Amino acid sequence: MTATLDMVTTAARSGLTPTQWSSDFFEEYIRSNQFARYFGTSASSMIQLKDDLTRKPGDSVVFPTVRRLTGAGVTTGTLEGHEEALDARSLKVTVAPLRHAVSVTDWDEQKSVIDILQAGRDALMNWALEKLRTDIIGALGSITIDGSTSATFAAASNAQMDTWLTNNLDRVLFGAAVANSVSSDFSTSIATLDNTADLMTAATLSLAKRRARTASPHIRPIKVNNDEEWFVCFMPSLVFRDFRKDATIIAAQEYAWNRGADNPLFTSGDLLWDGCIVREIPELPVLTAGTANAHATLDCARSYLCGAQSVGLAWAQRTKAITNVRDYGWQHGVGVMEIRGCEKLRFGTDATVDTTKPVDAGVYTIFTTAVGDA
Repeated sequence: MTATLDMVTTAARSGLTPTQWSSDFFEEYIRSNQFARYFGTSASSMIQLKDDLTRKPGDSVVFPTVRRLTGAGVTTGTLEGHEEALDARSLKVTVAPLRHAVSVTDWDEQKSVIDILQAGRDALMNWALEKLRTDIIGALGSITIDGSTSATFAAASNAQMDTWLTNNLDRVLFGAAVANSVSSDFSTSIATLDNTADLMTAATLSLAKRRARTASPHIRPIKVNNDEEWFVCFMPSLVFRDFRKDATIIAAQEYAWNRGADNPLFTSGDLLWDGCIVREIPELPVLTAGTANAHATLDCARSYLCGAQSVGLAWAQRTKAITNVRDYGWQHGVGVMEIRGCEKLRFGTDATVDTTKPVDAGVYTIFTTAVGDA
């Protein structure tokens, strides 16, 4: 019987073997804007939107406020001549263009197995989303020097910090005690923080809320579900960690919240305490001790207890897609463009000048220590 010979197989050359690529692509994870649910157009909104300039020309939008009346009125005699002047204030927010784009060629598209131009569009929209969130965070932490000037926290000088603290002494808390706030001396005040006594706790948040409600001018809570009054406290991750670990907060979740998988003890979602919605914002920065312009001797962070008119967001042009084609159709560009301004709302307290000695309208700032994870 004749043996059957095996077939001779030709091995594939590595350079001739095609590589299969997935046509799907994954974008870097971008968190949605955690502040968006607090946008609104009225003076009772936490982040007040104005789009006046979308219908008419201009480079700035005025945000007004009218403070409560404090006079006693009259019970006898004539009212004429005993009227109380309205305490009306304003802040001008300047808008500016904001643009970004990506560009590809026909050859780039030919070589790629994914739709590069579509990937660019998606990345740009995420960039715009992230940029707005970053600008809101920057506004919350800005140092309001006068009615027309503010500085980022990192860029503010010690003298500017002192001026801001002097104007906002009843709207800033350092740690667990009111006594830690030293009038007109920010450096001394922040140096009082302690790594154990001045972590964020339920008691510290309640203290901040009481002071916000009694500050002059008042910090107004926002209203939800018709007439329920709430403040919202935005905390960095390390501060939120300490707050969740506080025994009072743990007990509140154990005994006062619904039992089950939706309990914040398991979900790490928003917490409720003493009329405050507590929300973690991982992008809020930690002030690392010893770094330039940290103004801190220990690692600490700022949380923001917010009420109505905390931030003003002025739009002259909403975000829109833009395109560009050059070199006889060879090069394609896609971009996004908007015109807006974003600032912490602050209104003057001087008796005669509208913008002099401004105070933060809706933001109560809480400084606590933020010990890093071991």
